[in-house]
Amino acid sequence: MDPKVVGIIGIIFLFILMALRMQIGFSMALVGFLGFVYLVSFKSGFSLLGMEPFKSASSYGLTVIPLFILMGQFAFHSGMGVEIYQTIYKWIGFLPGGLSMATIVACAGFAAISGSSLATAATFGMVALPEMKRFKYKDSLSTGCIAAGGTLGILIPPSTVMIIYGILTQQPIATLFIAGILPGLLLTGLFIITIFIITKINPHLAPPGPKFDINEKIISLKNPWGIICLFLLVIGGLYTGWFSPTEAAGVGAFGAFIITLIKRKLTWKNLNESLLETTKTTAMVFAILIGASIFGFFLTVSQIPESLSTWIIEIGVNKYFVISLIILLYIILGCFMEGLAIMILTIPVIYPVVLKMGFDPIWFGIIITLVMEMSLITPPVGVNVFIISGIAKDVPMYTIFRGIVPFFFAMLVCIIFLIFFPEIALFLPNTMVK
Repeated sequence: MDPKVVGIIGIIFLFILMALRMQIGFSMALVGFLGFVYLVSFKSGFSLLGMEPFKSASSYGLTVIPLFILMGQFAFHSGMGVEIYQTIYKWIGFLPGGLSMATIVACAGFAAISGSSLATAATFGMVALPEMKRFKYKDSLSTGCIAAGGTLGILIPPSTVMIIYGILTQQPIATLFIAGILPGLLLTGLFIITIFIITKINPHLAPPGPKFDINEKIISLKNPWGIICLFLLVIGGLYTGWFSPTEAAGVGAFGAFIITLIKRKLTWKNLNESLLETTKTTAMVFAILIGASIFGFFLTVSQIPESLSTWIIEIGVNKYFVISLIILLYIILGCFMEGLAIMILTIPVIYPVVLKMGFDPIWFGIIITLVMEMSLITPPVGVNVFIISGIAKDVPMYTIFRGIVPFFFAMLVCIIFLIFFPEIALFLPNTMVK
């Protein structure tokens, strides 16, 4: 049978296994193993099955994953998210929609040390939502801004999604992190502009919050010292070349531990929860990476990625039309699948096409991360929406999804900016110390 036909059958079989709720890492490993055995030999497939798990689990470079996850866990338990919200709240909370704007800025700040959209959404769902309810904010705006703001957790570095993209495409993780800074700030600004516009159109959505005197505002500036120190230490070290990504992750995890200790938030319970969640998340990510690696070998011998990219080049389709179709595909898939699963499945096929079309792989990594953000808030499986729904039990799910719509369009605007002005993502990486 033609290898490309076998590859297509394998992809269909993979989607069937996922529809049957088989874990994605094991699904990819099974399909990849069976396909590789069919196209090459049983001996080669068996060797692959024994080699790849050991190679991934023993890789020094992959220790960056559990270390950054641990850093995010310590940051979550340290209360740094609450502190930065209180500071921003005192400075801009008095504006129409000011509490929502403060939530977005605080989400961006917390994202700079957590690397997790779920932790960001959960933190500010518990902190900001009660305040917005107290000042009679409409449920659609209050829940929508928290769900959308939470997505900044995977765009502003450090980011687990960027780490996995870098591993899959063999791109430098430090460069991807630095490339995410300006797009993250741009999206934060677009979210704030979105809140300003919708509250200008309908002031009843978000009445002004309380005003604080200048002394209270200045005193509040000492609150986010932990976030600032940790961000400058980790991202500054990567930017200047002081640390490799693995070293930066180790320094970040230790720094977050010390800050949590100084703040007297490190209890045995918090420590145990941090280590347990880090272990569970790391095991899940490693299972996916091992499965993706085995599946990638199968796709390579099936010749599908190379054939697809060659075909697109030969028919002479405009590269911006192609990238628009890829983004549309990701948005559609995001309505039915978890973002990380989409990326793991599609990168082996899509990435060679992107390279052949002449797009920068670092820039494409930021685009992919943005689209992964969108999958966190699109119905029916938007994970951030379910987290907010669990916190705001009295708010119907459709109200949260309705509140997300303006922020979804803000994300689209951000993607358009990046397509027409790729330097937004590439400027800082080009100035890094090599």
